[in-house]
Amino acid sequence: MPTEILMPALSPTMEEGTLAKWLVKEGDTVQSGDLLAEIETDKATMEFEAVDEGVIGKILIAEGTENVKVNTAIAVLLGDGESAADIGSAPAAPAPAAVETPAAAPVATAAPAPAAPAAANGTRIFASPLARRIAADKGVDLSQIVGSGPHGRIVKADVDGATAAPKAAAPAPAAAATAAPAPAKAPTVSAEGVAKIYADREYTEIPLDGMRKTIAARLTEAKSTIPHFYLRRDIKLDALMAFRAQINKGLESRGVKLSVNDFIIKACANALQSVPAANAVWAGDRVLQLKPSDVAVAVAIDGGLFTPVLKDADKKSLSALSSEMKDLAGRARNKKLAPHEYQGGSFAISNLGMFGIDNFDAVINPPHGAILAVGAGVKKPVIGDDGDITIATVMSVTLSVDHRVIDGALGAELLKAIVDNLENPMGMLA
Repeated sequence: MPTEILMPALSPTMEEGTLAKWLVKEGDTVQSGDLLAEIETDKATMEFEAVDEGVIGKILIAEGTENVKVNTAIAVLLGDGESAADIGSAPAAPAPAAVETPAAAPVATAAPAPAAPAAANGTRIFASPLARRIAADKGVDLSQIVGSGPHGRIVKADVDGATAAPKAAAPAPAAAATAAPAPAKAPTVSAEGVAKIYADREYTEIPLDGMRKTIAARLTEAKSTIPHFYLRRDIKLDALMAFRAQINKGLESRGVKLSVNDFIIKACANALQSVPAANAVWAGDRVLQLKPSDVAVAVAIDGGLFTPVLKDADKKSLSALSSEMKDLAGRARNKKLAPHEYQGGSFAISNLGMFGIDNFDAVINPPHGAILAVGAGVKKPVIGDDGDITIATVMSVTLSVDHRVIDGALGAELLKAIVDNLENPMGMLA
């Protein structure tokens, strides 16, 4: 029987993607490991490999199609002795302009699979489209089934032998006098409503790509669900600038030039080791305290940003951090990072000092416990230890903290450790 090739989930958070380019055509013979297509996720363009051998019998999703849901059939693979006639009445591939592509069955057109179910606690249940259809027909509650597929996914075999649970009796309606009024919803404005407001003004409509949608969703989630609080400090950079100039002079022969940002990464990584209770992330019903210092750094790209993660940053030299950061930032701008390179970490750095920003408040990137917003180093008059007024290079930083993970005193301790490292840079190399 012909085999469906499904839209892959190329990262744990991927729900849909763009089928950017087919690397094969109908009639091509493929082996396991051969490249089939290029898939654009919200963060990167990745190559999709074949897992079986056979002949590409039919391409169901045209290249350039956006918003293709994970597990949608995108092509049909024919095995030994099978021909295109065995595919049956598979639907034709949609045009690239299509917004959503329903899953296509290889043998006969079937009713669309029910929407991905969720357990009572809101957790998404991962099940194949066929398993969901069978469960819906039999009245089976998928939340009561343990999946045997990859990563616990529920497959057809899991629901074939399952029986529907008896329906619980409906509770008696509560008395009208005691019924609590439904909370009033905040008014929302639709896209059409906003467009009407500007109907008499000239504008250009810019559709949201996958990255912009993800950024919007994650930042809305962050500001809506994370109880942020903010800690601010000024850092005197004169000792660091002199130390950096001395190191860079010695590294000229190796072609290495350290930036202030490299020192900030190292300072934050070392601080997380000095204050281990702050090296933590929020995990829904618990806090995970990490042992390594995995520090994410925001990198601006066209249309969005990446936060590549420098793992074990406390154990790496400044020159190693500098080289790794340059590599990650370069590949981030070309959308060539693999998911494991921009996921994880417990702490992030967002530096806008190079744009002349004095200070700002950064939004925490969940599930991180904190993010450091870094402003520009500016020469200011300061009062020295001897009481005299002098000129110093001062950098303002703001630590945004998730109060569920880090309390005020602990956040202050972490920020003090960062400041101490940057104002006494030689100590970071000890």
